[in-house]
Amino acid sequence: MSGRGRLTLCAYAATLMASSAVLPLLDSPGWLVQAAVLLAVQSGAGALTRRVPLPRPLTVAVQALTGLVLLTLAFARGQAILGVLPGPQTLARFGELLAAGGQDIERYAIPAPASDGIRLMVIGGVLAIGFLVDTLAVTFRSAAPAGLPLLALYSVAAGLAGGGASALWFVLAASGYLLLLLAEGRDRLSAWGRVFGGGPPAAARGAGAFEPPGRTPRAPVRSGRRIGALALGVALAVPAALPALDGGLLDGTAAGKGSGSGGGTISAVNPLVSLQDSLKQPEDREVLRYRTGAPDTKDLYLRIVSLDKFDGTAWKTSERKVGDVPDRLPQPTGLSASVATDEITTNITAAGSYRQSWLPLPYPATQVKINGRWRYEPEGRTLVGDKNQTTGGAEYTVSSLLVKPTAEQLAEAPAPPADIVREYTEVPDSLPDTVKETAQRVTAGAKNDYEAAVRLQDWFAVNGGFTYDVNVESGTGAAAISRFLQRKEGFCVHFSFSMAAMARTLGIPARVAVGFTPGTPGADGTVSVGIRDAHAWPELYFEGVGWTRFEPTPSRGSTPDYTRQESPSDAPADPAVPEATASDEPSATPSASDSCPPDLRRRGECSAAAPVEEGTPTDSGASGGSLLLIALGVPVALALPLLPMAWRMRVRARRLGSGGRGPAEVTARTLAVWLEVSDTAWDHGIPPDESLTARKAAARIVRLGNLEGEAADSVHRVASAVEQVLYAPEPRPATGLVDDAERIRAGLRAGVGRRTRLRAHLLPRSAVRVIWAASARWTALTDRWSARVRAWGPSRRPVWPRLRPPSKQRG
Repeated sequence: MSGRGRLTLCAYAATLMASSAVLPLLDSPGWLVQAAVLLAVQSGAGALTRRVPLPRPLTVAVQALTGLVLLTLAFARGQAILGVLPGPQTLARFGELLAAGGQDIERYAIPAPASDGIRLMVIGGVLAIGFLVDTLAVTFRSAAPAGLPLLALYSVAAGLAGGGASALWFVLAASGYLLLLLAEGRDRLSAWGRVFGGGPPAAARGAGAFEPPGRTPRAPVRSGRRIGALALGVALAVPAALPALDGGLLDGTAAGKGSGSGGGTISAVNPLVSLQDSLKQPEDREVLRYRTGAPDTKDLYLRIVSLDKFDGTAWKTSERKVGDVPDRLPQPTGLSASVATDEITTNITAAGSYRQSWLPLPYPATQVKINGRWRYEPEGRTLVGDKNQTTGGAEYTVSSLLVKPTAEQLAEAPAPPADIVREYTEVPDSLPDTVKETAQRVTAGAKNDYEAAVRLQDWFAVNGGFTYDVNVESGTGAAAISRFLQRKEGFCVHFSFSMAAMARTLGIPARVAVGFTPGTPGADGTVSVGIRDAHAWPELYFEGVGWTRFEPTPSRGSTPDYTRQESPSDAPADPAVPEATASDEPSATPSASDSCPPDLRRRGECSAAAPVEEGTPTDSGASGGSLLLIALGVPVALALPLLPMAWRMRVRARRLGSGGRGPAEVTARTLAVWLEVSDTAWDHGIPPDESLTARKAAARIVRLGNLEGEAADSVHRVASAVEQVLYAPEPRPATGLVDDAERIRAGLRAGVGRRTRLRAHLLPRSAVRVIWAASARWTALTDRWSARVRAWGPSRRPVWPRLRPPSKQRG
């Protein structure tokens, strides 16, 4: 097999090995087989065009077109021209599939089903990475930069997998890259014939000329293998030897009693991505069951998390510090002793199928007793699982307060603290003006924040003409609120989001809570909470009372007594009253089917229409975490190709920087400028020739770089300065060498095309010196080790294993 053939095969294998990191993200590995076939065809097209041979740009274009045609045949054949060629309708179909794939990513937990949209994302990504690797490593014969797209593919996949990421995927991806580097090294060395293992060559230069007799230089390929094996081993062994670092959403360990140590943060997430699907479940399913000492359960909402940040795209949690769970939780923020409270105890059991990392709690909880690895986030007074800890099958006891403020206390609440106002009244600049204008119109005449909040709640729930409908698209962004206010149709997400945003425009601190309504009482004294009890509601802050629940969603939950016009004693106390609970949701939502299709019933999938097995309506790990990791992974993937440029800029600045004025410093600075000139020429297509003297090398740079005038004179001045510091008995220090280097660089850039200038800037050829430096250091280390071994004596000298059989090629 030819050298290019081996490189093509290795590039193909390296891409597939890195793609294996995506396997934990999907529930079926079938996509990898399809990707392997399509990638083989795409790589084969590149191999054929290189054998013709075609110009490199044409080879790249043929491969790109082949990949697009393959994706068309696989995903949009019905929209293609003649069933093969991509056209406008094909691109539109791709857009539809990608949009559907984005929705599926938000909807499903990991591992997600391999829908058409997700398969297009994954397979298209593998083909794109394979195209980049093949182009860099084979077409342009630069295998080292090809590791950047491979690293991007592995990093994004490993980040999304979270705890599911395994060292196996890293080993596969790294081994694929090393295989590619070794194949390129072997291909380059084969052009020079066999590498002999005798004494140093006659024309040895530099340090090689001083090798002692009998020393056997190691073949570069063999050294490369050792470097690769050592680097891979270090990458696996060092993390295992170091103390555990932050492994994902949280760090450290903590039990419910607060044992453990360390801080950590909780990342921003959006746990509402599957709330609508949960409300539309064809069959309700129990997720929680509890027994409480509360005399009335209508206000016993089970709160999971609060969304306190509205960035114009969605409401989500801010990044917060987390710590150990204290034996008794701190006093709720803003709650004064003048407000009546009753402490109750609730025993809660989670269903085994209900698995998510946020613990449902009555608000405000004062003590939580639970086994497992849980952490406490004080701002939202929530408990979150650490290191894959979930609620599945959990049994825990919660002490909480029933806060019973009066309307007078809320109306007379003093102004909230400045820090709370600053954080919880912030709205994005993109919020339409109609939102604030509507809030002002609805609350016109309100004497205080409490009266304004009650008017907003009643406008949504009673007299504003709004209709509850779970089939309305939830939408995202600030414009979604404006559309909801116009159409007046939606479900709890719309009502809670809109009321919180409108309250903020009025200067009232507000956030959105997510959790469950109280559920349905049973004959045995327990209360059952089903998946359809999932809910979202706004919380507004009043100093002296703290965060206070409001209920703007019609036909859902219960209206708090302190917001009623009549006396609290007139409120119904029976928790079984239909309008006071969410258990009557099937009759309140006729659009949700009450039956399951026979084929799904036979397979037992009636309760799996939404991703509640792996996450609940407030699943914090699969959707928000995935989007956050993608948002972070994309900039990282885009920044990785810029590393050679950044390294080159740093080296240039160091070489041309000021130094000392002593003879040694002048010599080092002059040689550094000459090395910078040589590397600049190399970056612009003039490789260095170490066999030439400085004067001849300067003439070569001037000739091949088409330099004239000041640029040519600058090259010769730098070369003369090098001869002075190397050979003159009393060297005369030259001045203006840095300016000469800049003029040479400008002249070289002016003499080449735009493509060469871009490559010299973004992918400089001289960046390969990083690999050379690492190889030289490794060689020096092994030489010192070998010298020590020989000093022990022949009997104790180790025998280095041969990493490849002797070549049978004749020299």
